[in-house]
Amino acid sequence: MTDVAEILEVAREQVLGSGRGLSEAQLVEVLRLPGEDLPALLELAHAVRLKWCGPEVEVEGIVSLKTGGCPEDCHFCSQSGQFTSPVRALWLDVAALVEAAKQTAATGASEFCIVAAVRGPDERLLAQVRAGIEAIRAEVDINIACSLGMLTQGQVDQLVEMGVHRYNHNLEAARSYFPQVVTTHSFEERWETCRLVRAAGMELCCGGLVGMGETLEQRAELAAQLAQLQPDEVPLNFLNPRPGTPFGALPVMGPADALRTVAAFRLAMPHTILRYAGGREITLGELGTREGLLGGINAVIVGNYLTTLGRDADDDLDLLAELQMPIKELSKSL
Repeated sequence: MTDVAEILEVAREQVLGSGRGLSEAQLVEVLRLPGEDLPALLELAHAVRLKWCGPEVEVEGIVSLKTGGCPEDCHFCSQSGQFTSPVRALWLDVAALVEAAKQTAATGASEFCIVAAVRGPDERLLAQVRAGIEAIRAEVDINIACSLGMLTQGQVDQLVEMGVHRYNHNLEAARSYFPQVVTTHSFEERWETCRLVRAAGMELCCGGLVGMGETLEQRAELAAQLAQLQPDEVPLNFLNPRPGTPFGALPVMGPADALRTVAAFRLAMPHTILRYAGGREITLGELGTREGLLGGINAVIVGNYLTTLGRDADDDLDLLAELQMPIKELSKSL
């Protein structure tokens, strides 16, 4: 085991110099770095991002086609129908999807993600997604991603045929901690959907949620397992405890731990799009958001999330402009 005082130099040589991500054991050392080493860690992670990903930042908007009433019991999620959370089932129509896509494109975003709170899509949902994609394509020039739960091979094939650019399916938690987070499906089921998506040629967006009571070792395990999947994008979520959920009383993750996690994920996956996702507003605030953008992040979700409020999109865009971070231009891949 490398001495904790040496891990930054090892990471500089291995990740910045050679583009090889840190191992799980090395990531644990990074996550244990004392506060006085945090600025140097963030500086290194930023240098890794610039060298292996470039200066551009990808901007994305998301909208929920079907919100609430989900049969799964993800303990962090207020959309589960098993908890006493305030979110109840609601469907958007195609016109509302098109309007949301227009608003997203107006921010300069290159990606628009259609999300549904389901275990997996049925034929009704897939038909509505198809209609939504056709209507969006007729009016908006933007890449379309989807997040519709676990998929079969046939459903993957349908999404490919629809021209879905990227599919989101998060691991959520490390394999060893997953049973403490979800009991209605397994880590392996999530992994299999990710494998099918990759094999079909869609870009894979796969991340997780931190601050759910996991240990530092399990946080490092999650990063290492994500790296094994080689996703094109990793959305990094921080727990925003929702009333009525099993995790509703957990404390909000501290900003220093959150920034260490950002840097660790960048050092685990130097070539990957690392996206700020849910919970950053309450976990990091304005200053921490800025520090994370200078500590490995190279993508953001602008506007609101599925059931929680985000930062005003203009605030994020102004911050990117202030930091002289160019927004990635739309590049159609399909």
